[in-house]
Parts: sequence; C-alpha cells; structure tokens
Amino acid sequence: MTRFGKQVASVLDGVKYLYVRSGAEHRFVAVWVVVVQGRAIVRSWNDKPAGWYRAFLREPHGTLRLGSEEVPIRAVAVKSARLNDLADDAYATKYTTKANRKYVRGFATATRRKTTLELVPRPSSS
Repeated sequence: MTRFGKQVASVLDGVKYLYVRSGAEHRFVAVWVVVVQGRAIVRSWNDKPAGWYRAFLREPHGTLRLGSEEVPIRAVAVKSARLNDLADDAYATKYTTKANRKYVRGFATATRRKTTLELVPRPSSS
C-alpha cells in the first residue's frame, strides 16, 4: 500500500486538525490525525450515520486539505491491534492539553478503536 512521503507525513504530524472529505459530496470536517510509522491515522469520536467515518466506509475515496492544497486520498480500515496500540500512544503524545485528555482516553476505548482508518494517497484520476 502506498503511503505519504516523509514531507507530507511531517506536515500531517504537525497539524492539530486535518480537514477531510469522503467523495465529492460530503463536506470537509476537522479530524484529529496522528502519524504512526509514517502512516496517517484518524479515528472517529462519534460514529454517526451521517458522519465522516461512515461516509468513508461508503466511499473510501476522498480528499484532505493541506493548507490551500487538496490531496486525493483513500481511507483504509486499520485492523492491526499493534497499529491501534501505537495510535493510542501517538494520540496521547500529540494531544496533551487538559481539555484533550477526555478525548485521548476516549479514543483508546474499543468502540472508537474500531473506527481507526489509515489515509493513503491516491492518484487524482482514481
């Protein structure tokens, strides 16, 4: 599976909120992103029927925004317990404010771990 290059991974690692959209119709939404072993990982806090996570399950091709640039992506479900464990640690390391603690703990629950997706680049013609 193709992953983002080091430069893009570094940018993703440096942002607090990443704006993503599934397909062309869903709106851009802000999500927390962590980079684990060069892999861009996102999780849903609320698994709502009309939310971004379910939108990506229905249509895994989408877009992320990096500054003013839109980058074509594909979302892939993460099944690996090891990668999920590393993502738990990455969330705890990146999102450290008192206000973030509740969410970091919540992201480590089994229910939210099941919503873990890896974002990978895709050619814009896909």
